[in-house]
Amino acid sequence: MLRRTLPALAVALLLCAPTSGAWARSPGRQVAVVDQASRSVLVLQSAEELMAYRGPGRLPVVWGWSADRAPELTDLAPARSWTDPDEAKSRIRQGRRFLLTTASGGLAAVVETTTGRVHWATDLGTAANPHSIELLPDGNVAVAASAGGWVRLYAASQGPRAAAYAEFPLPGAHGVHWDARTGLLWVLGDTALTALRVGGTPAAPALTVVRSSPLPDRGGHDLAPVLADPGRFWVATLTGLWRFDPATDRFTAVHLADPAAERDLKSVGDEPGTGRLLTAAPEHEAPCDWCTSVITLHRPEGTRSLRGSHLYKARWWSVW
Repeated sequence: MLRRTLPALAVALLLCAPTSGAWARSPGRQVAVVDQASRSVLVLQSAEELMAYRGPGRLPVVWGWSADRAPELTDLAPARSWTDPDEAKSRIRQGRRFLLTTASGGLAAVVETTTGRVHWATDLGTAANPHSIELLPDGNVAVAASAGGWVRLYAASQGPRAAAYAEFPLPGAHGVHWDARTGLLWVLGDTALTALRVGGTPAAPALTVVRSSPLPDRGGHDLAPVLADPGRFWVATLTGLWRFDPATDRFTAVHLADPAAERDLKSVGDEPGTGRLLTAAPEHEAPCDWCTSVITLHRPEGTRSLRGSHLYKARWWSVW
């Protein structure tokens, strides 16, 4: 397995394709971060090793990827479209692991992690500000764009640059998640959490609204499944953290040891097997008002400072 510890300023040097055995060791406990300083998605050592690590200014990187070093993306102008990467998810489809990623500059991409090959990608332009992405079982890809005010379902199953899509208007679109239990695509915007039914064909998808639930607070930002309680969702808003139960259509406030840690979260998720929460929230300091250099663990509590990084989101690199 590829495993190295690098100075923060040299993180970009690791961004090469991993070997096929790169995920053999505790993949569910590793942590993926979106680092805008190195313009990279970085997979770090497990939380246990990360919390114990004390190398000053160094990142224990297991694997990394950047559009800047993907030759097949030159037609999508990554120097511009990969500006401020803001999402990283792990998905398993047909026995293959994929990185799903977006950037505020306009890029949305699905990358096969064992080869580093770009499975599908598109450039949505700087005006759209894509913030999240999801891979459906048929190979199509949903993208949420906050400034664009929509969620699009791209016919990515048709090829690496497939551009046909179905669109659902959603002001402040920030989150998107495929729920395999119900076959619904859940999308999060400024004021509502909405479930969409996917219809049509893989080549010509369609979206229809099944239900919509008003948020208890404005500014929906992150949407993730509660792995310890399948069928329920974590929802982060501007001032709170919530747990949503579709069966009762109810949002329940989630209280953390530090009430301040519940606000302005960019990402939230529970670790498979332990239920431990991982969150990322901005420090609101120059030079990156919306970023942080700290990831935070809850239940039990703990923080890890990754000096020199500008992190936007942090997620468990889990196997689901």
